[in-house]
Amino acid sequence: MEARTALRQAGERAEHLLRALARQIPDMQRRAVLLDAQDAFPTEDIGLLRDLGALAAPLPTALGGLGWGTEPEAALDLMDALRLLGHGNLSVGRLYEAHVNALRLVTRDGTAAQTRTFAIDAMAGHLFALWVTDPPETPLCLRPDFVLDGCKAPGSGAGHVTRALVTAQLPSGDSCLLVIEPPGPECTDISGWETQGMRAARSARVMLDGIRVAPGAMIGSAGAYLRQPDFSAGAWRTSAVTLGGLEALVGELRRHLVIRNRDGDPYQRARVGEALIAQETARLWVRQAAAVGEAQDGDAQDIVTTVNLARIAVETACLDAMRIVQRGLGLVAFRRGELAELLLRDLATYLRQPATDEILAEAAAHFMQRDLPSAAHGNPQMRAGE
Repeated sequence: MEARTALRQAGERAEHLLRALARQIPDMQRRAVLLDAQDAFPTEDIGLLRDLGALAAPLPTALGGLGWGTEPEAALDLMDALRLLGHGNLSVGRLYEAHVNALRLVTRDGTAAQTRTFAIDAMAGHLFALWVTDPPETPLCLRPDFVLDGCKAPGSGAGHVTRALVTAQLPSGDSCLLVIEPPGPECTDISGWETQGMRAARSARVMLDGIRVAPGAMIGSAGAYLRQPDFSAGAWRTSAVTLGGLEALVGELRRHLVIRNRDGDPYQRARVGEALIAQETARLWVRQAAAVGEAQDGDAQDIVTTVNLARIAVETACLDAMRIVQRGLGLVAFRRGELAELLLRDLATYLRQPATDEILAEAAAHFMQRDLPSAAHGNPQMRAGE
């Protein structure tokens, strides 16, 4: 009875939070354009997430969270949250997705004491980052005396996040995960990481030389971060944020056509129809990937390839919609200060994940002969015509 009551209460809290996030979308979009122009971090939006309790939502329900990213039952609620944040500001969605990912890894691989410690941090409103990319010339290493040498580049939220989960190379050559209190803006370098879009995510080089790490900050065993299918399956969360940006872009196409009295044009209607098909295709793929990726109770390769196919489907849908919006809006789609122009830049940047062709080929190879009827059974329609 208590378990059912707790589950019902968590569901009610999640519904309340999702409604609150949905109400904030118009204000987030207005701020997004200003933040991009000012090259500024979305401090107000992160503060809003803190006030709403969204930064604690990834924690397991037993620790006061909603299980977003840590319990399979919450998969679709997390999908909606990421989608809503991407709809409001793709950079905010990117930062929150990393926060979810970091807390997922802490609760998955950390000890009970570590999980409680970092749960307290999340409940207090700390924003977690996940920094795993090393510059080739100065990779992050953990010395035997538990002092860090090296950098992370790029690190989203650099100079603004208050907790960071980082990968570091051990003297043995293995990689480990550490939770650190990252340095402030004085140890970040934005030069060399200025991108066309996603500017509000404030990705930069983060210098971590000389930071002393507490022995209890190491999460899990060496190499655990790369464990499959979890390592690859988490890509569905990025796709959910992207879906939100796609929805916002299609919404901007419709809005502009209405206010310009172009909504009656048959060619513009056809464009809107095509964009809506792309949007719904992406949503269906993300929903499937969320369910499969969070449950992780099937074949590991099936899980990974399903999520990867979803990632390609979302990318294709976005690229189709971007082309449609540019044709439908003309120069408005390229005018600075317009939300549509920002969404086009942010999506173009956020979509550029590595090795998409390789991922598509590998996924196709895995499913090529999966459940394929044997030659003995043949095609019934072909046999009937013989």
